[in-house]
Order: sequence, then structure tokens, then C-alpha cells
Amino acid sequence: MFKRKLLLVVLTRNPGEIFDDWIAALNRLQDKPDSVLVIDSSSTDGTQNKAEAAGFSVVVIDQADFNHGSTRQIAVSSHPDYEFIVFMTQDAILSSPEALNNLLRPFDDNAVGAVCGRQIPRINAGPIEAHARIYNYPEQSSLRTFEDSRTMGVRAAFLSNSFAAYRISALSAVGGFPDDVIFGEDMYVAARLLKAGYKIAYAADACVYHSHSYSIMQEFKRYFDMGVFHVREPWIRQEFGSVAGEGMKFLVSEYNYLFRHAFWKIPEAILRAIFRYAGFRLGLLEPHLPASIKPLFSMNSSYFSKNTPCV
Repeated sequence: MFKRKLLLVVLTRNPGEIFDDWIAALNRLQDKPDSVLVIDSSSTDGTQNKAEAAGFSVVVIDQADFNHGSTRQIAVSSHPDYEFIVFMTQDAILSSPEALNNLLRPFDDNAVGAVCGRQIPRINAGPIEAHARIYNYPEQSSLRTFEDSRTMGVRAAFLSNSFAAYRISALSAVGGFPDDVIFGEDMYVAARLLKAGYKIAYAADACVYHSHSYSIMQEFKRYFDMGVFHVREPWIRQEFGSVAGEGMKFLVSEYNYLFRHAFWKIPEAILRAIFRYAGFRLGLLEPHLPASIKPLFSMNSSYFSKNTPCV
């Protein structure tokens, strides 16, 4: 067991057979968390039964009530006596028995408020999918403060709740997860932590297998949601800088990678870049779009059925 009380939380919605792999990887850990909580959005594939059979606590919510921020806050608010909380997604598979220990090690520095683990491409990932993980999750660990935003811009606040840990006292000190975000609750909290004087750690030796083979339209919708997030949370770009420069750095890296490993994918990558850019720019215009079409552009379409327009 860990020296300090740890809660591990996974959000599920019809994960299918991959949840068996998730449970198996958790069972191989050297040290187990004190509790595992599954917050399930009314799955119909037997996920709740699997979780209970594995000894996990299960909270079931209506799918329509899911929100990336408030749903995670359920776990934080209901476990005030825990010191650390780890969030994972149902398709992030722990890569080794030491992964969770390695994720928590940076908390030895009392100024660290959150730690982001490394995501490596899933087995059989395509070259475009693999590059996205290689670019965003390097082999070297790092430690960031708010001062790093001067050189890193918005990347200083990069964090992913597919595999991330939080010091609950720090998380609570900055107000916890937001009640109402289309996604990006992890970046929102990371930015709050940095502004409050906490550090964000990246643990390159704490790994999960996690990547996505998005279609071009799925990428468009994901970047539309990213634009919506930034237009509804303008303080992040104001405090940390624009995301535009990061997009160009990513493209240069992607084309170099594909030139070396899969040059025939370059035309597809160019097309994807156009759709990502169009999606993001359209997302920034979300306050001016008709309410009826916003769900068509979003990966989180239900968000617009229960949220007031941005003003």
C-alpha cells in the first residue's frame, strides 16, 4: 500500500472488452490504491457488474448528467479524507506494475499540485496516431511553474486526466474541477494550480497505453470543442498565451516524423490539419453560431442541450 491515502477514479461508458484489460493491468500493480471508484454513465454492456466483481466502488449517473468537470468533482467531494486522487479513462491501460508508484513519486515535493503521466501509443497504432503521443508525451520528465508560461505558453498548463494525479488539498485550494466545461477540465485545473503557485510535474516513467484513431471528422469535432473551451475560458489564453504557435510546432514535427516513417500519410496529415484548424476557429466563434447547429460540430453534443450560450 502507498504511504498516503490514495483514491483511483475511472470514468466509464460502455467500454466493452477493453475494460477487462484495464482491470487486469490494475491487478498487476505492485501497490494498490486504497480505493477504486468507477463513475459509470449508465453503461449497458455489463461494466457495472465487472467493476463490482473486481471489488471497486461504483457510482452510476445518467448519461445526460455527465460533465467532464462536475462528474470528476463528485469523486473529490465524496472523499475528503484522501490525500491524493488519480484519474484515468477506461481505455488507458497501465503499462507496468510500477506505473502508479512512478506517477505519485513527484509528490515528494510538497509544492507539486498535480502530476501528468506519459501516454504511449496503443499497440497497432497508425503513424499519425502514434506521432501525436510521441510529440505530446516526451521521454524526459519535467517540472513546470507559472514562470514557464513565458517560454512555453499554454503548454505550461498541459495535463491529461487520462492518467493524472492530484494533491487533493491543492485541488480544493483552487476550487476543484469546474462545474461546467465542454472538456479541458484538466487544463483548467492545471492553469489554476500554476497561477496559485503550485508546480505541475510530468512523470515520463509513469506510462499508460492510450491513443485514438480519430476519423477526420472526429478530429474536426474535437478541435471545435477545444475552441469552445477557450472562448468560454478566455483567461487561460490571456494568462498563458495563444495556442496558435503550438499548432505550427506540431505540424512541423508531424511532417518530419511521417517523412521518415510513413511518407504516404503526408497528404492525409495535411487534410487533417486543415480540418483541425477549421474546427478550432469555428469553436472560437461558438457564441455567434445558431444553437441548433452547435451539437452537429461537437464530440460532446449533449453539452449544448443543457448549457446556456456563451456571452
